[in-house]
Amino acid sequence: MSSGASEQIVTVGRVAGLFGVSGWLRIYSYTQPRENILGYGEWYLAAGGQWQPAGLEQGQRQGKGIVAKLAGIDGRDQARKWLGSTIAVARSALPEPEPGEYYWVDLEGLRVRTVDGAELGVVDHLFATGANDVLVVRGERERLVPFVLDEVVERVDPQAGVIEVDWDPEF
Repeated sequence: MSSGASEQIVTVGRVAGLFGVSGWLRIYSYTQPRENILGYGEWYLAAGGQWQPAGLEQGQRQGKGIVAKLAGIDGRDQARKWLGSTIAVARSALPEPEPGEYYWVDLEGLRVRTVDGAELGVVDHLFATGANDVLVVRGERERLVPFVLDEVVERVDPQAGVIEVDWDPEF
């Protein structure tokens, strides 16, 4: 899959180091719990701006982290080329979220407007603050809008491509 392929991919971790001499990799997982990353048999690793398919052969929890063995990588030198690589999976491999829950990737690119109809822009990306997630909305200027359902975010309609917020456009 190249970066221009039609299948959407979602980042789930990165290669953080080498483990042993048989080609195993230390994995930093973004999934919760972290071992959920091992549930996806087909990974994509970023290499030179392109996504390369990588079949997960084995994986396990190792101390507080995760280690994985990818198909076709049988030695430390082969594994070394993947150090620092981003790990992604096909969006279609993710389970459907529960009602009222959303994957960030599904919110990116949606138009944001107030409940009064004022267009604020488009969701560029999100970030977590600990208290709540925040939408970074880019329009005539950048706005940071808390993603708090039923307080700030009144409606999310991915099919229509819109998020309605109770938010002052002057903020």
